[in-house]
Amino acid sequence: MVLALHTWTLDTTPLAEVLRVIRTTGWEAVELRRADWTRAAEAGQPADHVERLVRASGLPVACVGVELGWMWAEGDERRRLLAVFDEQCARAAALGCARVMSPVDRGRGDVARAAASVREVGELAATRGVRLAVEFNSQAQQLNALAPMRELLARAAHPAVGLLLDTYHLWRSGATLADLAAVAPAEIAYVQFSDVPRSGLEPGQATDRLPPGQGIVPFREFFALVADKGYRDVVAYEAPHPAAWARPAEDVAREALAATRAVLPR
Repeated sequence: MVLALHTWTLDTTPLAEVLRVIRTTGWEAVELRRADWTRAAEAGQPADHVERLVRASGLPVACVGVELGWMWAEGDERRRLLAVFDEQCARAAALGCARVMSPVDRGRGDVARAAASVREVGELAATRGVRLAVEFNSQAQQLNALAPMRELLARAAHPAVGLLLDTYHLWRSGATLADLAAVAPAEIAYVQFSDVPRSGLEPGQATDRLPPGQGIVPFREFFALVADKGYRDVVAYEAPHPAAWARPAEDVAREALAATRAVLPR
């Protein structure tokens, strides 16, 4: 498996420094967010600033994030979100990245409408030559667990769309290894990981993620199960946490990589 670091993990560190830290500490790839481009634009940087930084770093791009909210949006907001989606797909393709990811909408809506939306964005992704990985959110009102997420993607049935397995949302929502064993290999489009605290979870809180071994996720079994399904692609460490943001970025990245390597299958 290729080990990538998600830029949200080092949220308070400028992107150029994040890229340097990733290379210095031994991570093999970077996952980029829509926010990386938004922040560059807000700082008055050229439109291709992020792409220039990434290319100069020499790092492969594991995944590019899009903006959520497109599943049940209507009117002008829907048109804006679909344009953003297409833009992020184009940016991913230009960086040689094979996938984009999107969280689900956080509210509630009609499942048939959501499935139609998945097919629509799947066509946008396919046109750009990338695959979409959709992530359920354990704090969402409706699409907050593995079962409804799988049901939605099965209903959409688009070849350019698959499931994003994120250990934080999986174990925060009560998923088990048995639940994951039922997932077909072809369903898996991407994997993200971080640990879930043993106690003190707060409703709506999602920036309490930890390195492997500090919480409740059985990482050895999880990674072994994913590998047994034939997934040999990128796994991305996404662990936003205010305590981590307050520490030196290089220390956070180096310690997380060591913790990850300690739980990978031998």
